[in-house]
Amino acid sequence: MSRRKHHQPQHPPAPAQTDYPPDLLTIESLDIEAQGIAHRDDGKVVFIEGALPFETVSASVYRKKPSFEKATLMAVLRESSQRVRPQCPHFGLHTGACGGCKMQHLHVGAQVAVKQRVLEDNLWHIGKLKAGNILRPIEGPAWNYRYRARLSVRYVRKKGEVLVGFHERKSGYVADMRECHVLPRHVSDLLLPLRALIAGMDARETLPQIELACGDTVTAMVLRHMEPLSGGDLVKLRAFALAHPGLQWWLQPGGLETVHLLDEGGPQLSYGLPDYGITMPFKPTDFTQVNPHINQVLVSRALRLLGVQAHERVIDWFCGLGNFTLPLATQAREVLGIEGSEVLVARSRENYESNKASAQKGRALAATKFVARNLFEMTPGMLVKDGAADKWLVDPPREGAFELFKALAALHQQIVTGVPCDDAGGQQNLQIGNWTPPQRIVYVSCNPATLARDAGVLVNDAGYRCTTAGVVNMFPHTAHVESMAVFERLPVGAVP
Repeated sequence: MSRRKHHQPQHPPAPAQTDYPPDLLTIESLDIEAQGIAHRDDGKVVFIEGALPFETVSASVYRKKPSFEKATLMAVLRESSQRVRPQCPHFGLHTGACGGCKMQHLHVGAQVAVKQRVLEDNLWHIGKLKAGNILRPIEGPAWNYRYRARLSVRYVRKKGEVLVGFHERKSGYVADMRECHVLPRHVSDLLLPLRALIAGMDARETLPQIELACGDTVTAMVLRHMEPLSGGDLVKLRAFALAHPGLQWWLQPGGLETVHLLDEGGPQLSYGLPDYGITMPFKPTDFTQVNPHINQVLVSRALRLLGVQAHERVIDWFCGLGNFTLPLATQAREVLGIEGSEVLVARSRENYESNKASAQKGRALAATKFVARNLFEMTPGMLVKDGAADKWLVDPPREGAFELFKALAALHQQIVTGVPCDDAGGQQNLQIGNWTPPQRIVYVSCNPATLARDAGVLVNDAGYRCTTAGVVNMFPHTAHVESMAVFERLPVGAVP
């Protein structure tokens, strides 16, 4: 990736409409939204989008608040060694720039360092803890990695053309995208043909979005349509799929429950976890990881850190399709997968049976059950009912696993004090019998703030220490931070 030869910001913005004259500011750090952070002499913070640490910049303030200001980058007078030329022509601060990425102007290695610092800062400031060891970041391809995306569609009547892509930065308008370097190359190459296809359809004004889901061999596109499609439109969709091998059209006339294949048959949408001999079929609206290259490494590292033995029982919380559950079933004596969605639980059962039937010799899957439950309403009694497990794997959505760990902390206090806790489910003086907490927990997170909050509960209230943590660069060039942490149970009475 080549360094920039000039000091003006890529696609410089129009001068800000403000009464404040440009300032010269020295950038000290970068926040997770890729805004440069500077301080005035009085300590007031100034955020400048597009500026990088250690740069001297000219910036014009467009918003003043008592505790901070926001400014528009006008020029870079001293450039950071980590500044690079954005690969995508649609990236920048200019009007109409695509809002899909925030960090293409920053070297990808420096992006990872920023995310690592965000994780460590959150653990310290929110969770009041430090990890014993920082893992080497998990990294993969920086481009063409995004196998899932929601592409907005808009027919611009005045221009008589269709736009297909992400929204413009800080705008509800669809960006005029002609290529995209984070989407797989074959999908990027389809952007202009898709625009031409939809422009020629009768329903072009009532097609708001295309949901993209790429498997190992199939590219599924879910077309949302607000009115029934004409026979002519269906012919056009079939011709388009025929011209682009591997493409499957799915139609969505209403809610998610209405999603269906345009034409039944053909290859199944799936992705593989070859280290474990697992193939995961999925529907294009199911949750799967955006970056399949990183997902394979993520699963392998999580299981290695969990260190499951053949005699152990494991619980996979927020198990989804079984992304971790089925690989765990190649190592453990017994696995329990728990998920909030009945649909995903049904899919995970199907995936288990499919892989059990096709298991390679010597890789027979352990006894595995799947349960649907609202994991945001967990109680100590539910944990006891699920039975003791040697290890836990926890992979929650952005909201985290707060109620799960609060229930675990309540049972820990009962073990330490000998005083039975009350179960929120209505049972007083809960009896736990032979139930014991897991000795190790691996927590995979897509939100460092809720990871840090939950880690605080585990370390400060539930008798664990955080032995290891690190980031996973699942989404290069974006502000999204994926991370992983390991918690070991301390002997009763030990200090974290």
